[in-house]
Amino acid sequence: MDNHLRRDRGPTGLPTSRRVTLAAAAVALALGATHAAAQRLPDRLADSTFWRLMNEYSEPWGTFRSENFVSNETSLQWVIPELQSLVMPGGVYLGVAPDQNFTYIVALKPSIAFIVDIRHQNAIQHLLFKALIEMSATRAEFLTRLFSRNPAVQVDTTYSAGGLAHAFRPAPADSAMYRRNLAAVKDRLTRVHRLALSDSELVSLDCVYGAFYANGAGLTYNHGSPCANPGGSGGGFGRGGVGSGPFGMPTFGGMIDETDGAGRDHGYLASETNYRWLKRMEERNLIVPLTGNFAGDRALKSVGQWARDRGATVTTFYVSNVEQYLWRQDDEASRFYRNVSTLPLDASSTFIRSFSLGGGGLGGAYWPFRQQSGRSIQLISSMQEMVKAFQAGSLASYGQVLLMSRQ
Repeated sequence: MDNHLRRDRGPTGLPTSRRVTLAAAAVALALGATHAAAQRLPDRLADSTFWRLMNEYSEPWGTFRSENFVSNETSLQWVIPELQSLVMPGGVYLGVAPDQNFTYIVALKPSIAFIVDIRHQNAIQHLLFKALIEMSATRAEFLTRLFSRNPAVQVDTTYSAGGLAHAFRPAPADSAMYRRNLAAVKDRLTRVHRLALSDSELVSLDCVYGAFYANGAGLTYNHGSPCANPGGSGGGFGRGGVGSGPFGMPTFGGMIDETDGAGRDHGYLASETNYRWLKRMEERNLIVPLTGNFAGDRALKSVGQWARDRGATVTTFYVSNVEQYLWRQDDEASRFYRNVSTLPLDASSTFIRSFSLGGGGLGGAYWPFRQQSGRSIQLISSMQEMVKAFQAGSLASYGQVLLMSRQ
């Protein structure tokens, strides 16, 4: 979009500068309304409240075909510029899966975020990230702790995310650092925050952290830990290209080096400013991981009621490609959209979904989307419009979900 303003007259007869002033005033009013709603949301959650929400709003643990430590959605950032024009700061963010949510959170700046995933191990991974981010003042410190290794070259706060990832790739893992870090993470979660993690949750924490220790910036979506495959690892097969792992899946380092397609990096590790925003959210317990099925009876409805009680709106819901699986499982897609219909929404509330070539849904007859980055395509749609289509009976397949989406 051309941001250079011309002092001419448009169709309204008003000078462009005048129309821009009026538009800015309208945006300011909208932001003011959003800010007022945000003021009814807590500025922080007490540790006891954070833990209570995690437990009371969660559902029985489920499984997925991958442990999904790292996203494989290389087009993750492509929709961010449009999202930033649609979604006002403040309100409630909903998402699924691991740290790709952090990039959307720092770009869209909600007041609070709830991450809902059927895998309880995903909630544990978010607790690991929470502890490491809270203990780390800079991006380099965070990655040093996450990988349990020092960068191979000296880095500073001016490094790009890709530069940081490159600095850590050749570095050897430090087992003594890993043991110290793991003990510090457990101490922060159980003693500082007083989260009553069970023995099985502590084992899961070991597995998640062990995956990053063993693989560093080379960790991919395909990795399998002993928790998922006792006695062995699911990773270590296949060959990929630059920044890729098994079957061409992107590595953690490759993912944090992605951009929005125009060369702009909105990621949570793109800058110290972005990282500090995320750190502030974590320190205030404002990223709450839940265990739940999108089609379940508790998690989404509980978040919706919590938001409604505080006069807040669900502004964004990152669903990845979960709908693809829901449409294959009895009536779970219908139950999901009924859950979404209970959320407090407005005209700007937006779904973010991911679709991959070969993911099914449209067949080969009609393809309205252009390829974005690598193997994935990121799409958005109005949450209200999707709910209306479902209630009208015109949303009957995953293909129709995709065709109601746009890039």
